[in-house]
Amino acid sequence: MILKFHIFLVTAFSLALSLPSTAAKPTTLGNPEAPVTGTFYLNLKSEPESLNPINSTDAFASTVQGYVSDGLLTQNPQTYELEPGMAEKWEVSKDGLTYTFYLRDGLKFSDGKPVTMEDVKFSFECVKDPAYKAAHRLSYYENIDKIEVVDAKTIRFKMKKKYFKNLDVLGSGGFTPIVPKHVYGDPKKMGSKTLIGSGPYKVKDYNRGKNILITRNEDWWGYKDPRFKGAYKFKNIYFRFIKEDNLELEMVKKGRLDFTMTSPEVFVKKAVGAPFGKTVLKHQVENQAPGTKGYNYVGWNLTNPLFKEKKVRKALTHLMNRKLMNEKFRFNMSDLATGPTYYANDIIVDKTVKPMTFDPKLAGKLLKEAGWSDKDKNGVLEKDIDGKKTEFKFTLLLANRDTEKYYTMYKEDLKKAGIQMDIKILEWNAFVKLLDEKKFEAVTLGWSVGSLEQDLKQIWHSDSAQPGGSNFISYKNPKVDKIIDQAREELNEGKRRKLWREAYRLIADDAPYTFMFSNKYDLYVVNKRIGMVAPTLTYSLGDNYWWLTK
Repeated sequence: MILKFHIFLVTAFSLALSLPSTAAKPTTLGNPEAPVTGTFYLNLKSEPESLNPINSTDAFASTVQGYVSDGLLTQNPQTYELEPGMAEKWEVSKDGLTYTFYLRDGLKFSDGKPVTMEDVKFSFECVKDPAYKAAHRLSYYENIDKIEVVDAKTIRFKMKKKYFKNLDVLGSGGFTPIVPKHVYGDPKKMGSKTLIGSGPYKVKDYNRGKNILITRNEDWWGYKDPRFKGAYKFKNIYFRFIKEDNLELEMVKKGRLDFTMTSPEVFVKKAVGAPFGKTVLKHQVENQAPGTKGYNYVGWNLTNPLFKEKKVRKALTHLMNRKLMNEKFRFNMSDLATGPTYYANDIIVDKTVKPMTFDPKLAGKLLKEAGWSDKDKNGVLEKDIDGKKTEFKFTLLLANRDTEKYYTMYKEDLKKAGIQMDIKILEWNAFVKLLDEKKFEAVTLGWSVGSLEQDLKQIWHSDSAQPGGSNFISYKNPKVDKIIDQAREELNEGKRRKLWREAYRLIADDAPYTFMFSNKYDLYVVNKRIGMVAPTLTYSLGDNYWWLTK
């Protein structure tokens, strides 16, 4: 999946190159005997900016799309292996540059129209068309040289270079959902509410500002596959848009929501007493599911003169008391982030990089070395920038009021150091618009990291600093660019890990973000009426394999 940002995270899975044609292993998960019935009530925290599967960027849209869209291949949530999806088999040439997919019979989109090879080809080609505004996905598709429709069931991709994610990009629905050309062929007529796919569900109703209802797509090919006999047992899935944690928890207690991931604070302090332990159950699980992992941060707009110097950015991190925040608000259930992925990721994280400590004295020294001082003794640092007196004042944008307490604490520590930070809370769509237009000074967000081995190019390469790209803070380091480019073409996993860790060290040292926290656990509450074989699978919570017990 492509990396997605969320309020407080989508690349896909990474696998060794598979050269021969591959067949599925009929492993059935979940409870095949469970009936298909009822409605599963979920919350998205915020309404998606757009449901468009080609150019949407937020994690809320991605959640809905995961049920409605489909790809040429699927990923086994227990083994992490690629398996047949819309394509019943595939082949990879010995040189790793040619990929051939053979589609299964009878594929249909959720509007009833058949899936054609022109739809498959279009799903890849549209991303490169500027009219579709999919800049955040371009780094994954630049390696596709030629797409050849061989016949009505066969499509072949010629790649320019070897790339460790070639198969992921071509096969994963998270990277490339197969979309109908007859719906999305004209970028001016797609519509932000339009979501037509070929997955297990289809959109039944969308009430702007209120909810989204999806229902089982009985034409989905997977319902005839033994692997999915225990999957997608809810007849309907109902998404609410509740932003506040307290209100969301009340909805769970009243049975108006069946499931929600929670913050450590909600899990420990608020999800207590009746009905928890009786009609609502709490789960604290550890797994290797990258889709629920990620990190949150404060991002500095590096085109702003305030944040151009590394010493200043490091000072801003040394002024954030993350250790106290973790103790007070997260009950030490999080790791202090050190760089651009979640801390438990042994593939990319260089463990020699240690968390930057809360150190106001060191921060003051760094700011002084960068030329900031309070010459007029008004309590705010100042500096001459381009011949003009500039005070160190900026606004931090938030899209989630529940996290405001973190930044209220941060604001006070900045104030003691002579820095004035204002906090501005925005509605999600307005928030995203400012990011796309790069009209912000500082912003707090999180990245959901849907891959054990993500490609750092999407966020950290200078090529991604274009309008609509994920590098919206405009981070540019030629050395990091070179390492990322080298890593992408390195098929030896051991050598690639060394390159990723080198890039990790450099990015961490540049401090383009104040990296905050990454979660150690998945914390969630669920209605007791929901049945499950286990509270988590190895690489997923396994919620696609839950069912209603009554």
